[in-house]
Amino acid sequence: MKQAIIFGAGSIGRGFIGQLFCESGYAVTFVDVDQPLLDVLNARRAYTVRLVDNDLSQDVAVGPVSALHASDRQAVAEAVSRAEIMATAVGARALPFVAPNIAAGVRQRMAARQHAPLNCIVCENLKGAAAILRGMVHQHLDADERAYMDAHVGLVDTVIGRMVPPLTPTMRAQDPSLVLAEPYKELPVDRQGFVGPVPAIASLIPCESFEVYTARKLYIHNCGHAVLAYMGYLRGYTYGYEALADPQIDAVLHAAWQESIAGQVARYPVEAAWLYDHAQALRRRFENRALGDTVLRLGRDPIRKLSPDDRLVAPARLAEAAGVPPRALAQAIAAALRFGSLEDPIALELQQHLSQDGIDSVLASICQIQADEPLAALIRTSYALLGR
Repeated sequence: MKQAIIFGAGSIGRGFIGQLFCESGYAVTFVDVDQPLLDVLNARRAYTVRLVDNDLSQDVAVGPVSALHASDRQAVAEAVSRAEIMATAVGARALPFVAPNIAAGVRQRMAARQHAPLNCIVCENLKGAAAILRGMVHQHLDADERAYMDAHVGLVDTVIGRMVPPLTPTMRAQDPSLVLAEPYKELPVDRQGFVGPVPAIASLIPCESFEVYTARKLYIHNCGHAVLAYMGYLRGYTYGYEALADPQIDAVLHAAWQESIAGQVARYPVEAAWLYDHAQALRRRFENRALGDTVLRLGRDPIRKLSPDDRLVAPARLAEAAGVPPRALAQAIAAALRFGSLEDPIALELQQHLSQDGIDSVLASICQIQADEPLAALIRTSYALLGR
């Protein structure tokens, strides 16, 4: 069979990319550090993706698969050398640990004089992830190896739209290889990132103007989740769908999306109707009770999510540039600043920063919003009101 390798056997690796690769006729090798999970995958040579929404539950068998521990550098390099398609789904912070393994595989392909292209779909929630990963891999290669890589290895940006929450402890104890996911199944990718022809992968959508899809994912999908998470946390909800059912939060979500869409239409070559249709489809998907997606999962790591190029501040800046006051987005930013879950150490770090240095310092250092800006004034007003 055709060979595929996926770095990361977690929610997205198994719950989405592994399914698409296997459906496309590939035998998939996962690379991960979760030894109990790897043992199960190697024993069964398959796993189950359970597709759920409010109306259905369908088990999909995914295989054939195998698994390698990331520390087995030689075996991983050999798998990379044999692969015809590759993906990463490890989380942005783990990419530096993946890069040496990819470099070892590239080196082995070069030694074997392989000229067939190898394309890697970089499924990380990180803007410009493909270029960042290429730079990381280059650090482990000499000049000739870098030239070989650039000629024969494509690194491809994508945006992941499928929602795949973590299993409950009970479900994981019953079957550690099970994945719970929504039925949504589209994988937009940057056509420009491929070396050679775009491979035939199920649900793959090659895009010429990929920045439009990146903006849509971050400024509508991720933005919407952030609104539900931070407003829902303040109103005591456990799940995202509970927050969505609150008329006040739903109104903030709708207004935030209006502001974001206005900014995107002014900045990118995109039609407002296309974005509004996507937002409405997302709203229906956010109602999925079967996923059990919690506001704590959606809101975790608020410092990263409040950065200037992320899901709240960036669309607020786009709205400003379009002449639209980002009042709802400012309210969501203020709610994020009040996200103090004891289960999230990053949230606690944020609260300590606020307590010690004040909101203006946090806005300047984390969000790059200066105290004398109109956006800062909007956020301060909402922050005070939410505190009441």
